[in-house]
Amino acid sequence: MGRWHMAGTRRVLAPLALAQFICSFAGSNMNVMINDISEDLDTTVQGVQVAITIFLLVMAALMIPGGKLTDKWGRKRCLLAGLLVYGVGALLSAAAPGLGVLILGNSILEGVGTALLIPPVYILATLLFTDMASRARAFGAIMAMGGIGAAAGPLIGGLITSAISWRAAFIFQALVIVVIVVLSRGIADPLPPDPARPFDTVGAVLSAAGLVLLVTGILAVDNNGWLALGLLLAGALVLVAFFAWGRGRERAGREALLSTAVFRNRTSNLGLVTQNTQWLMLMGVSFTVAAYLQVVRGYDAIETGVIFTAATLGILTSSLAAEGLARRRAQRTLIMAGFVVTIAGIAVLLALVAWKPSAWAFAPGLLLIGLGLGVMLTPSVNVVQSCFPEAQQGEISGLSRSISNLGSSLGTAIAGTILVAGLSKGAYAAAMAALAVAGVGGLIAAALLPRAGRPAATGTGTTTPPGAPRRQ
Repeated sequence: MGRWHMAGTRRVLAPLALAQFICSFAGSNMNVMINDISEDLDTTVQGVQVAITIFLLVMAALMIPGGKLTDKWGRKRCLLAGLLVYGVGALLSAAAPGLGVLILGNSILEGVGTALLIPPVYILATLLFTDMASRARAFGAIMAMGGIGAAAGPLIGGLITSAISWRAAFIFQALVIVVIVVLSRGIADPLPPDPARPFDTVGAVLSAAGLVLLVTGILAVDNNGWLALGLLLAGALVLVAFFAWGRGRERAGREALLSTAVFRNRTSNLGLVTQNTQWLMLMGVSFTVAAYLQVVRGYDAIETGVIFTAATLGILTSSLAAEGLARRRAQRTLIMAGFVVTIAGIAVLLALVAWKPSAWAFAPGLLLIGLGLGVMLTPSVNVVQSCFPEAQQGEISGLSRSISNLGSSLGTAIAGTILVAGLSKGAYAAAMAALAVAGVGGLIAAALLPRAGRPAATGTGTTTPPGAPRRQ
């Protein structure tokens, strides 16, 4: 039974990790295709950027409802439905005759597909890998592929676009989706779906509207400060209404889209803060360094992607070491170490680039940033997901992914705002310094996490974080 279980969970890991890879790849590879797409579709650069923004908004709006639907439809069914919608969107994007069809395929369908398929990835990993060490291995592999997708997206996208066409990059996505669907045949849903389970439609609309306003406000910061402030305030008010609505449903004995109880767990709340900060730093550093390399140094997409290989290697190395690290070190220790190494990487990057004009000057800092992010991405997810029983995995997974997406948007917005603020020569260094300061905030949140006992050396027993309900 144990041998069968281990073999089965290994087969599950490949499609889950690939699913995270393709979604992260989609989020970053478009940045190097903007000029080619705008010329081919006879539109503007701003038009393509609108398509990217709508993708972010759709994903942010639907991630929490997508997580909740896994309880009603089943985790595997949601995963396959998301893959199908995403694949259709990728093919439609590849054949797009104009910007409107590209927005329908890439922004709408791929956004909806991502919101449906990403929550089941983390829920299935949590339910199928029950002890801390094996779950760390699972999350390590998933986060490694996600990190590779985000960091190597510009390089892979640039190579495909240069060698063939930007359309081929979407064909590549569709082919990966086919591979994932084939590999997913071996996945067995550990919990039966509950079709009779009620779905909070009003809550879904309120959460979607609030998150759309919030992300739009974040993205508008570098264009119009007052508009951004108005959108952020409106988003905050709608989210307050969302929580009030949910509390009212719970008092009436009805199920809300997002249980207010998930925010009563201090360990989970701090873990969500660290997740948000990690993705803020990852996307902020990626945006700032890529802009510097292309605008100031004049490097093309492929050269920029090659330089980012150092960060990709760092993320891959430390993420794949997650299982071994989880056996020897507490999750809190790993998250704190990750922030320290990432902040040190930013400092090394700034110092070496200022001292040496060579492209090699970027490698040590980017490697450290990749190592630091890879060390802490896995335990942060592990801490949050492990705080809740099976019945709440759907909602906490959706919330966790939404918090991470907000961090990604915030990182790009912070960096973009500083870069366009007219600081001239020191703008890029100021943007990186701001990301390091955000990292200090994440480090403080990690330090406030409860101290856990030392992990079992064998990794065979379930290690439950403080404040988390015990699993039977």
